[in-house]
Amino acid sequence: MSKLFEPISFRAVTARNRITVSPMCQYVATEGLGDDWHVQHLGAHAFGGAGIVFTEATHVSAVARITPGCLGLWTDAQQALAARLAALIARAGAVPGMQIAHAGRKASSARPWEGGKPIRPEDGGWTPLGPTAEPFYADAPAPHKLSVEELRVITGEFAATARRAREAGFKILEIHGAHGYLISSFLSPLTNTRNDEYGGDLAGRAKLLLDVVDAVRTEWPDDMPLFVRLSCSDWVAGGMTIEAAVEVGTLLAATGKVDLIDCSSGGVHRDQKVPAYPGYQVPFAEAMKHGTGLATGAVGMIVAPEQAEEIVANGRADLAFIARALLADPAWPLRAARLLGAKPPLAQPYHRAVMP
Repeated sequence: MSKLFEPISFRAVTARNRITVSPMCQYVATEGLGDDWHVQHLGAHAFGGAGIVFTEATHVSAVARITPGCLGLWTDAQQALAARLAALIARAGAVPGMQIAHAGRKASSARPWEGGKPIRPEDGGWTPLGPTAEPFYADAPAPHKLSVEELRVITGEFAATARRAREAGFKILEIHGAHGYLISSFLSPLTNTRNDEYGGDLAGRAKLLLDVVDAVRTEWPDDMPLFVRLSCSDWVAGGMTIEAAVEVGTLLAATGKVDLIDCSSGGVHRDQKVPAYPGYQVPFAEAMKHGTGLATGAVGMIVAPEQAEEIVANGRADLAFIARALLADPAWPLRAARLLGAKPPLAQPYHRAVMP
């Protein structure tokens, strides 16, 4: 029996298998509003057999977007498309998940295929926000240093987006706390040099994340799971390490409000040196799982079905978050099922495709 294709439950939500479509930014929204691209993109992955399908990073305000093309859920006008996406994913047999995010000091950037450089306010961009006024890029406009009062407004924006996600029909929510975006920039000692209640030691640097978790749970029901994505290493001397990340995970576990840590890395500092190779972040998921008692997701260059099977079968992580392999082949889970001897997770009208 394939462990990868066993169902898994978090609170009252059960996924048909352990394959998770990782949040993957598409950069083709308009004023935060998605369109048929998002319907086709996520629908293809849901009908392709994954157990959980996440939207791309969905931003909690206009200034929270990475690029002008990023998806958002901060207005009622954006909610109809969100509801359509959740319903389509569920109809295909997958669990609809939404990752909610704030880009922080990495906001107001051009799309990757347009160079990814900062867009200045005078050129149609906006002022990014951060723990300090230090920019991510040396030639970028200085971000606005957030006050305590402004941080409380942002936690409220996360809660409001969680409410809209719930009303739209999403069943799993993930808070983006990785890759140098707002929450990650508060967690890292490389970027958070504040000396107030949101800075200093690890507990202070984790306060924003814990505040967001608390705020989100006021709108996200107790019977629905909440995930958090963390950067488990900054890959820069003096930055976050897996040991520090496990401490953050322990704080999250103590709240009783978080169900899984999605273990990624990097993104906080332009001098990072990431030793990328297939499965290079899996040890983070393994260490987090055993160090906190929480379920974990492994992500990063998981490309072969046998590789994903080994990760979950050996208890190194509970979910395999797949990204680039699914961009290349949305039916990757169906092919993986055949290779691993599992029943292909096909929607009922497609069952005739199963050959004896």
